[in-house]
Amino acid sequence: MRAQTQAEPFEHRCRVYYEDTDAGGIVYYVNYLKFMERARTEYLRHLGFAQSQLAGEDLLFVVHSSEARYLAPARLDDELAVTAQVTELNRASLRFSQQVRRMRDDAVLCEGRFTVACVRTDSLKPRAIPVSLRAAFAVSGLPPAGE
Repeated sequence: MRAQTQAEPFEHRCRVYYEDTDAGGIVYYVNYLKFMERARTEYLRHLGFAQSQLAGEDLLFVVHSSEARYLAPARLDDELAVTAQVTELNRASLRFSQQVRRMRDDAVLCEGRFTVACVRTDSLKPRAIPVSLRAAFAVSGLPPAGE
């Protein structure tokens, strides 16, 4: 089910630290994936679901696939806005669309798409996304599957 939504994406802000950069002072490419992972985690927290709580309920979210497109570099001390928006909600998976933007000029630095699977903590087998989490996504602007 591919959902169309006009809701504003969730935004998480962060700063580029020395440890995020390479020898040239530019953010090392894999760190954009970390920034986007943190935004997805903070989005869940914003909806009222901490990863630790979900793990205690036999639920983990694992990245099934990722795609990133790098458009411009971030540098040491840049303040970044990292968005996370669910674009597809299935029985046991979510599809996110994300951007990393530099705050001072609103330049898009990186775009990503991620498919995240919902699995059981012990077996890592797929499991349905709980109704309460589906409802939280609905309130944030995404209709549940089947609508």
